[in-house]
Amino acid sequence: MSRDWRSIRIMDSAEQIAMSHKFEPSISIKYCNARRINVYGSDGRLADGSREVTLTPNRHFDQLAVNTSLSSVLMPADVADTDAVVKNAIEWSGYLDPLFENNYETDPSLSWQYFGSSSGFLRRYPAIKWPPDELSARSPQDMFDFRSSSWYIDASTSPKDIVILLDSSGSMTGQRREIAKSVVEAILDTLGNNDFVAVFKFSEQTEELVSCFKDMLVQANMENIRELKNALDSTKSENIANFSSALITAFEILQKYNKTGQGSQCNQAIMLLTDGPPYSFTDIFKLYNWPHMPVRVFTYLIGRDSHNAQEMNAMACDNKGYYVRVSSEEEAREKVLNYVSVMARPMVMYQNDHPIQWTPVYTGGKASNIQSESDTDGQLMTSVSTPIFDRRNYTRRVANLLGVVGTDVPIQQIKKLVPPYKLGVNGYSFIITNNGHVLYHPDLRPLIKNWNGQVTYVKCGDGFQFQETLKPEYNSVDLTEVELVDTDGGPRENNTLLLDMRHDMIDQKEGETEISLKIHYDDMKRVTTRRYKYFYNPIDGTPFSLGLAIPDGYGMYEVLAEQEIKHSSINDYAELFQHSPLALEIRGSSQNISKARTGKFTPTGKVYCEYNYASEHRFKSPEEQVFHFLAKIRNPGWKWMSLRPRSPLKDTPHSTMKKMEKDSYFCDKTLMQSLVLDAYATDGMERHNMPSMLKEDKKQGYQMFGVTLSFIATRSGLFRWQDHTPTNVQDSGYNLPHFSESNRRAIDEVWYKRAVDHYSIEPDSFVFSVPFDAGAHGKPLVTATHAVFVDHKGHRAPAAVVGLQFQHSTLAAHFLNITSTCSGCKKTCASEELDCYVLDNNGFIILSESAEHTGRFFGHIDGTIMDSLVQDKIYKKVAVFDYQGACSDTKSHYSDAASTLDVSGYSGVTATRHLLRHWGHCHPTPTETLGSLPPDTY
Repeated sequence: MSRDWRSIRIMDSAEQIAMSHKFEPSISIKYCNARRINVYGSDGRLADGSREVTLTPNRHFDQLAVNTSLSSVLMPADVADTDAVVKNAIEWSGYLDPLFENNYETDPSLSWQYFGSSSGFLRRYPAIKWPPDELSARSPQDMFDFRSSSWYIDASTSPKDIVILLDSSGSMTGQRREIAKSVVEAILDTLGNNDFVAVFKFSEQTEELVSCFKDMLVQANMENIRELKNALDSTKSENIANFSSALITAFEILQKYNKTGQGSQCNQAIMLLTDGPPYSFTDIFKLYNWPHMPVRVFTYLIGRDSHNAQEMNAMACDNKGYYVRVSSEEEAREKVLNYVSVMARPMVMYQNDHPIQWTPVYTGGKASNIQSESDTDGQLMTSVSTPIFDRRNYTRRVANLLGVVGTDVPIQQIKKLVPPYKLGVNGYSFIITNNGHVLYHPDLRPLIKNWNGQVTYVKCGDGFQFQETLKPEYNSVDLTEVELVDTDGGPRENNTLLLDMRHDMIDQKEGETEISLKIHYDDMKRVTTRRYKYFYNPIDGTPFSLGLAIPDGYGMYEVLAEQEIKHSSINDYAELFQHSPLALEIRGSSQNISKARTGKFTPTGKVYCEYNYASEHRFKSPEEQVFHFLAKIRNPGWKWMSLRPRSPLKDTPHSTMKKMEKDSYFCDKTLMQSLVLDAYATDGMERHNMPSMLKEDKKQGYQMFGVTLSFIATRSGLFRWQDHTPTNVQDSGYNLPHFSESNRRAIDEVWYKRAVDHYSIEPDSFVFSVPFDAGAHGKPLVTATHAVFVDHKGHRAPAAVVGLQFQHSTLAAHFLNITSTCSGCKKTCASEELDCYVLDNNGFIILSESAEHTGRFFGHIDGTIMDSLVQDKIYKKVAVFDYQGACSDTKSHYSDAASTLDVSGYSGVTATRHLLRHWGHCHPTPTETLGSLPPDTY
């Protein structure tokens, strides 16, 4: 990735600018204060100290109003711009603006760039008002101190092992106890996934704050940090403090981890919180830490009484640490942050190379593309950062950290590097971090959903708050929690193949393997198994590794078919796509051109063509964007720009870096020409020359079975449909969106995936489905889909899926008619002794004599027979454990009986009976139904 060298460029410039700046204690400065942008008084005039700045809404920057010609400065409430150190840092860092702007002009995919000063302010490009007008009414939260964020802490301190010693003796009561609790929480907030921590409370005895963490340092992920914070409320103040026991315990566990190769294998520190030790315990430090002092000691004197300050200061200063007195809860965070610059000293003093740090995944602002389903959608991000050292010449050697520079990287931008269409249906890519945590994965589900599977946005002011719906551990989901291996074991069962791949990826190794997985659909109501081939490789310049998962069999081949566009004889591509009465879906968004039907868009990851400066070109829909580029392709001088622009080498001088034109673009030639070919091939879906008799037979077939819709979705993302009943939405019996609007993802829809999977079982099969709540409504529709494969030299690859929607009542009537009329049969479905059902391959009811059963799981209707079907190996029970399940009303998951949700699904093994052998002359023509239909159910 190229973002790391962008940060290095900013770092190099920042160090050079700081070296040339002369410190002036009484310097007068002018700068763009984010809190004072466009602030007007009641008289309409610019308020004193305010600055008028032109802000333009920019879709690329969280859809906020920004100014790309300068940066603005944000300061936490406890940082003042009257401080001499702060003023001088603001002054010299202002010269970073030309570099920020140049970076963006040469790489418009860049997101926010920033410099976080160790003195407490944040300079961010482009300039933005704080709080933004777009957010102020929606979120009452102010900016937190960035110095406790992952991008700043990780870059400035390197990985570390921390032991916190919390005095819980009888004197630590009341306000002292609350202050100490705030200090511990502030320390924990500065730790990240690369750090390890243990918290001990001590009085007469020294014991772990969380009993489950006995004799160990735990990784400082969100889950463990939350557990430690929750345990702070349970501490009791009693007895006399045994400092010797506490210090020895801390040194011994740090020594054990250092010698056994555990923990961070980098920095180590002890944080001592107390209202005062009796003396400085020199003998213990001499025994365990001197003379090399591998462990730094930081001491926090709690409360207003400072008579033990000398001892606390000696303990810290004699062990390369830092001493502070914390007299109130409000100052806890600011005092704790002092340790960061101390921990950075070895890196500043001895390292010539600046470490590049990438953060775990986190949620940023609004999504920046037209594929976003809603303007309230947040987007997942990562950040890359590097420290800035003080290289100025002093009379004696110093190790000052000036700050950290960085830039944000939307995960969506990273995904574009691996176009999903090249992986095919049911194939996917994923990235994990050096901790084995998922950066992105198709089964990463960071949001809490309500009972019907929809994301719940929390009302806040006049808007909705996205962050409130995040799961507590969304950014520490392990690879083993999303790759569900197909075994018959219980939860958390280790699989050698998966663990070996995980370890290889963490160690930045290249390799490949094969694993069978459990794949769940429809909020875990359906499950299937699939064997995958994995290919993985490290991503240069990052701690990440990329993995590709390709279905074994059909996934190893792809359809290569394109329609040359530029010199094609086709004159009007818009007409090709718009042919009435058909409609088209591109990249998941539906639009019936002839009837002006529009719908929301759900991203599928396909990028046909786009401008590099997306904010400079506005399109109402993905279709409009594609048609725009289709028109441009025919223009003289058109060039396919199918490769993402490469970033220049990090040593390239700024003056030679070429700026991108505002109209520069990316256009995927293969995908665009595949889309046009698919449009051309399916243009005759309802217009092809057909004998009049056959047309009439087809029409009668549609009428006979109540067909309301026919459709086709292709590998390139194109989706055509035709309505056969104008009022089909009303006829469904309840207010549902049109099929094209609720199935916008085409190749990523469940019916597409199921149809392709089922082709390998029965190539002539159709996959049937009804809504799970169909029985609760009057007139549901049945969806039937069939995969179309292309055969070449004995190898087959999926090209499209065709399908029909028809009235459930008509199918049910034919079912009962066929199964109730049998000459010579003693019992039929008309007999009171028999209950007849048609089940799909996951055990859900398609047809039943009782209409209210439609869509329900058969095991809920008759569990005894369902068990028999499993015993007869018609169905197989598959247990799926949801390791990302979140219990929002439970404070600590350690108190739960189980931390996983067992969702049992059923997978059909074989189709044992054909139900309907005559379907009429429908187009396309299903020859049989597919489902695991037991022979004794009708």
